Amino acid sequence: MSDHEAATRTAEAFHAVYGAAPAGVWAAPGRVNLIGEHTDYNDGFVMPLALPHTTVAAASARPDGVLRLHSGGADGGVVELVIDDLRPGPVATAGWAAYPAGILWAMREAGLPVGGADLHYESTVPTGAGLSSSAALEVVTALALNDLYGLGLDLQRLARLAQRAENAFVGVPCGIMDQTAAACCTDGHALFLDTRDLTRRQVPFDLAGEGLRLLVVDTCVKHELGDGAYAARRAGCERGARALGVRALRDVPYAHLPEALDRLADDPVVRGLVRHIVTENHRVEEVIARLDAGETRAIGPLLTAGHASLRDDFRISCAELDLAVDTAVAAGAVGARMTGGGFGGSAVVLVEEGDEKAVTTAVTDAFEAAGFVPPRVFTAVPSAGARRLV
Repeated sequence: MSDHEAATRTAEAFHAVYGAAPAGVWAAPGRVNLIGEHTDYNDGFVMPLALPHTTVAAASARPDGVLRLHSGGADGGVVELVIDDLRPGPVATAGWAAYPAGILWAMREAGLPVGGADLHYESTVPTGAGLSSSAALEVVTALALNDLYGLGLDLQRLARLAQRAENAFVGVPCGIMDQTAAACCTDGHALFLDTRDLTRRQVPFDLAGEGLRLLVVDTCVKHELGDGAYAARRAGCERGARALGVRALRDVPYAHLPEALDRLADDPVVRGLVRHIVTENHRVEEVIARLDAGETRAIGPLLTAGHASLRDDFRISCAELDLAVDTAVAAGAVGARMTGGGFGGSAVVLVEEGDEKAVTTAVTDAFEAAGFVPPRVFTAVPSAGARRLV
């Protein structure tokens, strides 16, 4: 669906719900992370790219301090909230509405002059697939409110506010990667982000020009990052940093990893978390070096090694993700790994042009043989970040 078609559809739906035309329409994409998993809350390196799948918001300001939210993809009618009553925790905003409500709360907490609004959402970002549907929802809401109230905030500031909303209002202790990807990615590039100082570099990622394709395998296994498993991994990484006397695991040099692991011999769980973060940061740097050298195919083994680390050291894979990765590589993929928070979701698979069908068939057949729900497979095209459509 083109931006024009998405804007028209969403504006028409807004009119049907609220009885008037919206003041504008905005979009923010989902993302896949090429490499650099769970490194963002360890001040490390990440490399996501935006998907063509977007969450689109049509919105108008309200003068009465009321926030009304409606989604074309959610059951139920309009969620109506009084913005002065918004508080973090288990409130009436449980579920999808907590994300946009959290944005408005975070903006007001930061002292920004934001009032009420009517918003309607349409989305093509699969939920629960590890493709950052929540970040897309947060960022598109932040961008809409930024424009409606003339706040003049740049995209990175909006991403920071979105992270604050998810951390403090929704209760998921995520890092900054997903929101920055949704806000700041550009068409035809992967985004190299240093999550400590937020320096960004747009890295050309012309897979078609290299005769390659990047597939996304959505296992259709839904993950809930707020159930404690994600928080436990983050807490374990923080324990490891304290034990090693560093600000964050990003500060453990790859060359000194053996000594660091020796110091953690009495805590095998934290030892595995530390090993993953340190080696994953190194893998991101290696991927950058290979892309800069024009050796795109050489990143494949690094992707596969990253999956093994997430599976064995970070322990956030699942049977479906492992089967997708193992089957794809056995069928000739250049490399493959799970992407996203884990415990389900999606894998990315780098394949030669022309091998898409064979690899997809192999994975689909393997899922059927294992009795799993059929996966959804599509091609990831590096796409644009958040923008105003109308």
